[in-house]
Amino acid sequence: MIKVLGPRLPASDVVLTPAALGFVESLHREFAHTREHLLAEREDRQSQLDQGVEPEFVAAPNTDWKVEEVPPDLADRRVEITGPVERKMMINALNSGAKVFMADFEDSNSPTWENVIQGQGNLIDTWDRSIEFTSPEGKQYRLGEEIATLLVRPRGWHLAERHLEVDGRPACASLVDFGLYFFHCAARSLALGSGPYFYLPKLESHLEARLWNQVFLFSQAALGLPTGTIKATVLIETITAAFEMDAILFELKGHSSGLNAGRWDYLFSIIKKFRNRPGLLFPDRAQLAMTVPFMRAYTDLLVQTCHRRGAHAIGGMAAFIPNRREPEVTQHAINKVAEDKRREAGDGFDGTWVAHPDLVTVAKAEFDRVLGSAPHQRERTRPEVRVEAKDLLDFSVPGGTITEAGLRTNVGVGISYLASWLRGVGAAAINNLMEDVATAEISRSQVWQWVHNHAQLEGRTLDEAAVQASIEVEMNRLQSDIGADAFQDAGYPEARRLFEQLALGQDFEDFLTIPAYQLLEKGRP
Repeated sequence: MIKVLGPRLPASDVVLTPAALGFVESLHREFAHTREHLLAEREDRQSQLDQGVEPEFVAAPNTDWKVEEVPPDLADRRVEITGPVERKMMINALNSGAKVFMADFEDSNSPTWENVIQGQGNLIDTWDRSIEFTSPEGKQYRLGEEIATLLVRPRGWHLAERHLEVDGRPACASLVDFGLYFFHCAARSLALGSGPYFYLPKLESHLEARLWNQVFLFSQAALGLPTGTIKATVLIETITAAFEMDAILFELKGHSSGLNAGRWDYLFSIIKKFRNRPGLLFPDRAQLAMTVPFMRAYTDLLVQTCHRRGAHAIGGMAAFIPNRREPEVTQHAINKVAEDKRREAGDGFDGTWVAHPDLVTVAKAEFDRVLGSAPHQRERTRPEVRVEAKDLLDFSVPGGTITEAGLRTNVGVGISYLASWLRGVGAAAINNLMEDVATAEISRSQVWQWVHNHAQLEGRTLDEAAVQASIEVEMNRLQSDIGADAFQDAGYPEARRLFEQLALGQDFEDFLTIPAYQLLEKGRP
């Protein structure tokens, strides 16, 4: 039996209908056991890595195959914009001129009950073309004539939705997000010449992709839709998934629309999976560019794998947010974004991500130079690429350094983002960058790695005392910037305690969203 524990919201009557809840319940009964088994396999795999067993490539069982062709509105993905399922941001993203908008229930969405349910209502309104928003100042937001193709990213397999219970246990958040959207919007999207399209996050193996494929087959049959109606792009944002790209595409080949290179989560995954490797240290996060050798190997392999199988390869995020009050800083950052997108287009990617509408034109210009009027460049199979396991696992960064400024950045971004997330805001503008869970993960995991591997910080060992000193400096700065009363109300003290738990605890938390969700649900003490 499925039970709703969350309070009634304006969108509840539309989203949480008996039929929709019944569909989510059927998904949970069918697939929850397999999901739990796969999460246990993650733990087993971590034990192997701790014992020094390194990942090995997993190829598809067959050699001569390609993914099925994507629908016309997924053929050209040269610029994709991402953001949470918040009403105003959705309208702006859909109107931005990007080819694709990824509406996000995961890293850029704080999963309050209101955000989850109102987000589902916003998606229904999008397909009904009734979505609109009026700001407190009276400014009106509506959809334009041409909008981006809509994709939805549900939460990862590891997360639960505590406001819905099935047989007395919290529901799987992935199946809640997917199930409610698919039930309400599959037919709506098809009626408008599109379809139910998804991004799949945090996969760690081809078996987890297989589970998603089984969910898709079950769901299409339940709603009477043809097999292959669903299309899904997998984010390759874990080091173990990087070794299984080919097999992941194979498992989803009837539903696959490509792979995406997720930079920050990928780096976070490396730290997490190899946290017990002696001496493993990364330099400041600003120095972890996509051009360092192991990151270049990862992206080259992704493009080659996708194009060999006829799938789209989508590049990483440009998180910069233009600041009209600082034109010189903004222009410098835009130049760096253009350089990054020029590299991606030159390397064979078929599209890329941006976080702000003002960057759509910048990214599009670089891909237009390479693609011209062609929708993609999947014919570039990159036969010259030769990536071996050692190329993905050699984490050296030539010339990399760990600095006081880098520590301060990690501490400041980590605490500021956690405070925002605990307030229910999952996409936070911090220092002219759009930060989300992925960047908070790299911030706290880097500090944990530095402390536990006795990093040298400008001539001294970076220990817990050094981190605490940096925390004090950042907390004082934040309080000075926003005022003492606002500082308390905005949840910074709670965010500090959580950051200390995550960055300085003896044990490494697999995902910051798991302990953070406990605070989000219980409210602040």
